[in-house]
Amino acid sequence: MAVKATKAEKKIAYDQKLCQLLDEYTQVLVAAADNVGSNQLQNIRKGLRGDSVVLMGKNTMMKRTVRVHAEKTGNNTILNLIPLLVGNVGLIFTKGDLKEVSEEVAKYKVGAPARVGLVAPVDVVVPPGNTGLDPSQTSFFQVLNIPTKINKGTVEIITPVELIKKGDKVGSSEAALLAKLGIRPFSYGLVVLSVYDNGSVFSPEVLDLTEDDLIEKFATGVSMVTSLSLAISYPTLAAAPHMFINAYKNVLAVAVETEYSFPLADKVKEYLEDPSKFAVAAAPVAATGSSAAPAAAKEEEKKEEPAEESDDDMGFSLFD
Repeated sequence: MAVKATKAEKKIAYDQKLCQLLDEYTQVLVAAADNVGSNQLQNIRKGLRGDSVVLMGKNTMMKRTVRVHAEKTGNNTILNLIPLLVGNVGLIFTKGDLKEVSEEVAKYKVGAPARVGLVAPVDVVVPPGNTGLDPSQTSFFQVLNIPTKINKGTVEIITPVELIKKGDKVGSSEAALLAKLGIRPFSYGLVVLSVYDNGSVFSPEVLDLTEDDLIEKFATGVSMVTSLSLAISYPTLAAAPHMFINAYKNVLAVAVETEYSFPLADKVKEYLEDPSKFAVAAAPVAATGSSAAPAAAKEEEKKEEPAEESDDDMGFSLFD
């Protein structure tokens, strides 16, 4: 018969396991575990088995282990985990893609009934329709001001009713009615609150960013740096092309107004002296761009349109 471990031995084993995970993994998801049952947690562990480990425990014990382990190893970056250990939370250590792991965790949500005293995480709306309850049960609906009628010996709800609002506590009457209707309005599972990656901590919303989002944000940042650099006349890599173009425009303006000149300015002066050259220079470009598309379109129309019957095919000509 196996000897049952003492409380002190369990604490030592837990401490060793957490230290091992901190050494082995650099990515951690901090997830809230409110209203998550043991069977549900076991299913989550099975689903993540391979490259992820779920560890639950008391916050005080986890904080102490993290603090002591940081002092022993000199890895102070793990101290950033301590402020995240608030409330009923667990740690998901992973070597996989953080977004994929987060999505996998979100799959394991289980429907739950509305228990008395629970704070509703979502709005609860009772849909209209036949409830299957006999007329003696109408008192439940009357207490909650739900309009009903008797239809074929059963109670029928006439219009949809918002029974519980998000953030409100579930009362005894609401819980009893939802239980009678067989409605399980809430769903619970591990909810990722924070992401720890090599000492950096960020919100889980960052995991939803795509490459296009990052490129757009980077472009916005470059645009802001460029605008600021141009406004204060401070040279940066982003603003350099604009500064060169602006400088060229200034020099060109001086050349146009004075006798000073250079090769590029000579061409501009030539156009200004004889404006007709603008049309000559622009004509080949316009012709190239405008002729190709209509010609191709006409060819497509010829292919798609059915052949029309000609005058010759009819045996006479309009000019005969």
